[in-house]
Amino acid sequence: MTAQVPLRIVVADDHPVVRDGLKALLGSMAGVSVVGEASTGREAVRQAVILRPDVLVMDLQMPDLDGVAATRQIAKVAPEVAVLVLSMFDDDDNVYDAMRAGARGYLLKGADQDEVARAIFDVASGGAVFGPAVASRLLARLVNPEPVTGPVLPQLTNRERQVLDLVAAGLANPVIATRLELSGKTVGNHLSSIFAKLNVDSRSKAIIMARDVGLGHSHGTAESPTGPRWSP
Repeated sequence: MTAQVPLRIVVADDHPVVRDGLKALLGSMAGVSVVGEASTGREAVRQAVILRPDVLVMDLQMPDLDGVAATRQIAKVAPEVAVLVLSMFDDDDNVYDAMRAGARGYLLKGADQDEVARAIFDVASGGAVFGPAVASRLLARLVNPEPVTGPVLPQLTNRERQVLDLVAAGLANPVIATRLELSGKTVGNHLSSIFAKLNVDSRSKAIIMARDVGLGHSHGTAESPTGPRWSP
């Protein structure tokens, strides 16, 4: 019978003591081989590309390139590498950012050896893994979703979001200028910047994108400078 090839693991953490502890923990597991380590986010990406491990265990608080950004890059340049986040942070923003970046699992530091082992083998086989504390938070968020509090379309400035919000509500440029106490030229300049940042080439496409993220729904009936332009 052919011996099973051990899973190849890279450990990425900026603290040498933590990194050494993880290597010792993983090295004691059957079917696992630690083939590399990284102390920065950029090193983690480089190790993923060069070594092509089965799993890269990633801390989020990394110098020069944080763990979320490093995970995002790995998902692009080495998508076959499964990233398992092992972090001390269990807040929703970090969890969601990591998963959106492409991480296949999220455990909290302090997880026991069996839990880490299961997570490594599960993400290596294509599964998605969350530690109990993280899983309970995700389930609660799905059952009772919280309103979005962060800025939508974060590439836009606050003023550009205000302009786009009114555009999505169906208001014409002169009305927007009056509402925001801007000149017509300034509104036009904001729109040009908005189109460039959203990579759209028309007002209608910008409106569709804005409405998809919830803009344009809180201003009631659109009005022209002299009165209602249409009725609901």
